[in-house]
Amino acid sequence: MNYLQPIILSGGSGTRLWPLSRSAHPKQFLPLIDSQSLFQTTIQRLQQIENEHPSKSLNLLSPIVVCNQDHRFLVAEQLRAIKQTASQIILEPIGRNTAPALTVAAFNAVKMQSDAVLVVMPADHAVKDTVEFRAKISQAVELANQEKVVTLGIIPTHPETGFGYIKRGEEITENAFILDRFVEKPDKTTAQSYLDEGDYFWNSGLFIVRADRWLNLIKQFRQDIFDACQKAIEKELIDIDFVRLDKTAFTQCPADSIDYAVMEKIVSQGDKAVVLPLDVGWSDVGSWSSLWDISEKDEQQNSLKGDVMMHQSTGNLVDAQSRMVACVGVHDLVIVETPDAILVANKAQSQDVKFITNHLKNQQRVECQFHRCVHRPWGRFEPIDEGKRFKVKRLTVNSGETLSLQMHHHRAEHWIVVSGTAKVTKGDDTFLLTENQSTYISLGTQHRLENPGTIPLEIIEVQSGSYLGEDDIIRFEDIYNRNSND
Repeated sequence: MNYLQPIILSGGSGTRLWPLSRSAHPKQFLPLIDSQSLFQTTIQRLQQIENEHPSKSLNLLSPIVVCNQDHRFLVAEQLRAIKQTASQIILEPIGRNTAPALTVAAFNAVKMQSDAVLVVMPADHAVKDTVEFRAKISQAVELANQEKVVTLGIIPTHPETGFGYIKRGEEITENAFILDRFVEKPDKTTAQSYLDEGDYFWNSGLFIVRADRWLNLIKQFRQDIFDACQKAIEKELIDIDFVRLDKTAFTQCPADSIDYAVMEKIVSQGDKAVVLPLDVGWSDVGSWSSLWDISEKDEQQNSLKGDVMMHQSTGNLVDAQSRMVACVGVHDLVIVETPDAILVANKAQSQDVKFITNHLKNQQRVECQFHRCVHRPWGRFEPIDEGKRFKVKRLTVNSGETLSLQMHHHRAEHWIVVSGTAKVTKGDDTFLLTENQSTYISLGTQHRLENPGTIPLEIIEVQSGSYLGEDDIIRFEDIYNRNSND
């Protein structure tokens, strides 16, 4: 029996898909293509592979997810929404690129199933033909069990300058090739020559390798990464549904990619590195133009989402999140409307959106990190209005969820129930509020809000005081194990 262990790498920030993708809610957690997020479709991509594998000898294990610790509740909630569980959700205290992420996952995979074959998948890719994708994975598993490290090379459709490339060498079995070399992102002329030659593929970032084999390779070529990851795993802590790596050990780990740390070093070792060509309608959804490429379009080649009106306009991507957007006589543009930011860009320059996000980050603008609607493990909140010494927010508390027992030094709060039932703790008192009822939380009073009902609890919160920042919070108890800065 072959044990197949999916490893979902979910550390990306998706800066080129701003203003939809933001650091607190990046692109992998957004429903960019259909009703499910890229993360959710990645989780589900290998389903049915046990039945489709020629020998029916595959056992698909629950995935191991490696993610930024700030995204842990997004991961858990999106897994619950599609009724999936994870073997582990490993939290990175700091990003260290893909090689350390894979290494900590491999350490834990070996503990659970020593001979597991890892299928390493970034969480933010799109694949149209999932049947063919699973067929390639099945082929790759057989090669991985022969001590090979397999990567999937995307058959290029145009001279793309935004991807790295892989060159194939000699064919070793049917449609499987020795990996000859990796190539950095080329210029347009070089990319066209790769396309004409036919021996080059786009580098997908997809890898298939036995867990024990990966650990041996990373130890051989990057002992420093191996040692730091081993220490981080040895001192890991279990926090509810999450695995917290030791922060000190993992922070000291060098940052490196799978390609640089291992793959480029084993290219010279005969047939140990193998590439399988893949043609499945793959996209890394790395920019607005790449999203337009894979999106459904109307007769004028416009990709439209939301309340959009078009007149004599062609080749545009328009996404209206909260308002009606009207376009007249515009062509090849990206127009993305959100409640707090609007992007207008030439589609051919959509890769350059990252310069805007860098500028926002340098200015410490909140639009780089959060949407107006901010998700929390208990639900979400959205600002309605604010001014000097006041702020009004709409809170939605999911059924059965509870905010922390907390207090504020600089603000008081009024809560008005719009719908649902609220269980309120205020000082030594605990009581229920229903629709149209309200309560006042004075400055410095310990308080907690819960939803004991079966429907979402909607609250209007009016804050008043000298300082209304989200960091004015002291937590005394929290079922999600958050600290005051989380």
